[in-house]
Amino acid sequence: MKKITFAALSLLAFSAISTAHAAEKRYISDELSTWVRSGPGDQYRLVGKLNAGEEVQLLQTNTDSQYGQIQDSQGRTTWIPLSQLSTDPSLRTRVPQLEQQVKDLTDKLQNIDNSWNQRTSEMQNKVANSDSTINDLKEENQKLKNELIVAQKKVSAANVQLDDKQRTIIMQWFMYGGGVLGVGLLLGLVLPHMVPRRKKNNRWMN
Repeated sequence: MKKITFAALSLLAFSAISTAHAAEKRYISDELSTWVRSGPGDQYRLVGKLNAGEEVQLLQTNTDSQYGQIQDSQGRTTWIPLSQLSTDPSLRTRVPQLEQQVKDLTDKLQNIDNSWNQRTSEMQNKVANSDSTINDLKEENQKLKNELIVAQKKVSAANVQLDDKQRTIIMQWFMYGGGVLGVGLLLGLVLPHMVPRRKKNNRWMN
């Protein structure tokens, strides 16, 4: 009689189970570890325990009792309240992923920082080289200016010497010319007295 009653209850319970369909991924709620049962209701015996965050496959649901039939990672098929299932990945699986993402981002930031430091160092070297080149050009420019000043002074001194020589030459020419003119005048005055005069023939005396 007890067997018949149990069979009847089982038929009534399973009659409310929805049609089975493709398994859907679910996760045990992170807030707790939960017991699983052999059937879709609290009246079924406990057959095991699943850890919070564990991934399972939802095979079918019972809308009356709000239980779902699941399959765990070990291949066991049991029932669990739907309220203890979640569609989002558990923190246990998400935390390592987030930690890996943080590590990847940290590595990228480190690479960016290293690249930036390298570029900054290269720019500083270029600026330093540019400053050195500019200083060399300034020194060369100042050197050329000094040489130009010296050359201008030499030219000025040469011009002064040339002017002095020209004046000297002109004075010499004046002196030579004056001497020649003086000698000519002297000769013009002296020579007539040095040449003997011829006596004139007196025709009347003949």
